[in-house]
Amino acid sequence: MGEPYTPEANRPKLTATDLTRTFGRTPHAVDALGPLDLTVAAGEFVCVVGPSGCGKSTLLRIAAGLLRPSTGRLEIRTASPRPAAMIFQDYGIYDWKTVRANVRFGLDIQGVPRREGDRRAADWLARLGLADFAHAYPATLSGGMRQRVAIARALAVEPELLLMDEPFAALDAQLRTILQDELLEITQALRTTTLFITHSLEEAIVLGDRVLVMSARPGRIIAEHRPPFPRPRTGDIRATAEFTALKGELWELLRKEAVQV
Repeated sequence: MGEPYTPEANRPKLTATDLTRTFGRTPHAVDALGPLDLTVAAGEFVCVVGPSGCGKSTLLRIAAGLLRPSTGRLEIRTASPRPAAMIFQDYGIYDWKTVRANVRFGLDIQGVPRREGDRRAADWLARLGLADFAHAYPATLSGGMRQRVAIARALAVEPELLLMDEPFAALDAQLRTILQDELLEITQALRTTTLFITHSLEEAIVLGDRVLVMSARPGRIIAEHRPPFPRPRTGDIRATAEFTALKGELWELLRKEAVQV
């Protein structure tokens, strides 16, 4: 089965130092995040959980370059001018483009030659069970299939850093479990560095090399846990006593923070 993932031997892919974000101006300013320190090693899958409004999505948007920090800094060690790809809760795909065109979108922006872009798009459509829907439009797809399109689009550009903001939150419980297991298989095969925001403790334990717990706003990291399940792992770990114990421990931490919201 191999040993649990240990990032110490890797230089960090992402480093945040004294990171803060404030919205608005005094006297109505809202301190949303930090100060926060964070490192994510190359190939590591880090899950972040916390109460609503604690700044989880703010952290991810700073990492994606969609927001600037108020103070501190966040750095991504990269060899690419476009190192990150982001997957949103609301899919973020284009209704007026076919499934194939959506998956090709990031490749077109990168200037990937058409033949190579077609090959990579077709590969990811096949991997995610979307090959038969290449010419369909998102409005004709289920929520789970739309999220598969978003995942295929993100991974087709071969990002150095994958940023996922509660990507399965809008799905029903059964479909959510299926997509968790599919993502687990893909990310274990690719070892793509991933920062994953979720409200689901189960999701975080199944997917993560580390689970970070954030405080109520302004969000700070108050605890770190390493799920005791070696790689490669499967969704079968949900049935173990260790899984149940860790989920309970994380819930106790979150419950204390949630009552402060």
